[in-house]
Amino acid sequence: MIFFIADAHFCHTNIIKMCGRPFTDVNEMNETLIANWNAVVSGSDEIYILGDFLYKGSGDDAKKIANRLNGKKYLIKGNHEKYLTSGNFDTSVFEWIKDYYELSYRDARFILFHYPIAQWAHFHRKSAHLHGHCHRNTSQIPEVSAKFELMGERAINVGVDLNNYFPVSAESVYERAFRNWKKESG
Repeated sequence: MIFFIADAHFCHTNIIKMCGRPFTDVNEMNETLIANWNAVVSGSDEIYILGDFLYKGSGDDAKKIANRLNGKKYLIKGNHEKYLTSGNFDTSVFEWIKDYYELSYRDARFILFHYPIAQWAHFHRKSAHLHGHCHRNTSQIPEVSAKFELMGERAINVGVDLNNYFPVSAESVYERAFRNWKKESG
């Protein structure tokens, strides 16, 4: 199976308060995120991390956490990947590291990028844009909500804050993005 996740922010104490995460401390947050990940992702699954894997931790912290996580891990860089340039981080914990990626899935294409974008490659065909970066439900922010409405239901935030702190399966993303596809294209 294939999964997606964004904005885990492992080791980032302040993210708990900033995003209203239901954890008492960073250790509880890290352990819950690891347990949730491993509860749905098996060793043979693929998981695409759409940025901000770790923040405020070291290269050693990133390596230790990544080694505890199931699946083949692919990283789309976000704005908090400073650990990657740390001399003590082993990039081989990821299958690859990229800024952007297009993934074919069933009869569609998923456009993977950390940041939300208004239009993407294959926008007028059967494609969806998966992103992170926005930790809150944008419908709660009126000035931002209007911009996201332009993107439509085929732009999906796979960040942990909006997905109950779990990875999201490719199948659930597909069903959500294309549930009205026949109506739109017919």
